[in-house]
Amino acid sequence: MNILQIGLFVFAITSVLGLIYAAFAGPSAAKESARRLQSVRYRHSESTVDKVESQLKKAIAARKPKMHRIAGSSSRIEALALRLHRSGKNWSVTQYVYASIGLALALAVIVYLKSGALLLSLAVGVLIGASVPHMAVNYFIKKRTNSFNTKFPDALELLVRGLRSGLPVTETLSVVASEIPGPVGEEFRAIVDRIKVGRSMEEALQVTADRLGTPEFQFFCITLAIQRETGGNLAETLSNLSDVLRKRAQMKLKIRAMSSESKASAYIVGALPFLVFGMIYWVNPDYLNDFFVDERLMVAGIGGFVWMGIGAFIMAKMVSFEI
Repeated sequence: MNILQIGLFVFAITSVLGLIYAAFAGPSAAKESARRLQSVRYRHSESTVDKVESQLKKAIAARKPKMHRIAGSSSRIEALALRLHRSGKNWSVTQYVYASIGLALALAVIVYLKSGALLLSLAVGVLIGASVPHMAVNYFIKKRTNSFNTKFPDALELLVRGLRSGLPVTETLSVVASEIPGPVGEEFRAIVDRIKVGRSMEEALQVTADRLGTPEFQFFCITLAIQRETGGNLAETLSNLSDVLRKRAQMKLKIRAMSSESKASAYIVGALPFLVFGMIYWVNPDYLNDFFVDERLMVAGIGGFVWMGIGAFIMAKMVSFEI
């Protein structure tokens, strides 16, 4: 038995043990029952305390990384559909799956025709087919979220001016939907449309908050929920919230500027081995042909790629800060 077969055997055994553990190590029945009772209480309770507590929990949960539980989604398909919606593109789950499978098959065929290594071709195809569409969706989500957070304080200021001029909240939401361009206008138009079809303002706002998944909009929902129950000067409260969000955005930009040098170093260090490998293969392909034929070099290359991925992940966490 050669090294590649031993590595595949160990990987298969580890995967089987992991699947067995995942199948039999389910969640605690008591914790699951308590969670369901709590969700029912939040959904049907008319108490202000319960509503505010629910909003705060969702705002805090939006800052934490999750596997596939996004905005109350019950399955990975729903979570994927929600991610595609957050990207702002008219992509369906079927289109995403077809694009991933097509990219994986195309790259696997190209690598196999070039190297003749079946396992390597399948590994490269699966890796690229699963990662590239995922990263593309993440890019568009991040771009749209940043655009929303940039314009959102301006929308709050417009709401403040409308409220101070005597307009009701629903009318000011319509003004924001028509005056603010980009994702902010789109989301507020969706809120106004939900209110027009008979949904309450809290429900309409919460649907948008679940879809966006940003703490900034959750803070806005919490502010409106508290004000509608307790009263007070809503215009002054929203003005203070707008100021807080602007300062939060300034702090993010400051941290981004301070960590830009470390990020640039991480990008250079991470990309250098691949650039050197590609340049050498372009100049003298025969020198590196053994990497596609010799099983020992294939295992070494995969191991190096895994360790480089771990290093890049650690460096990314070191320069990532939550505000």
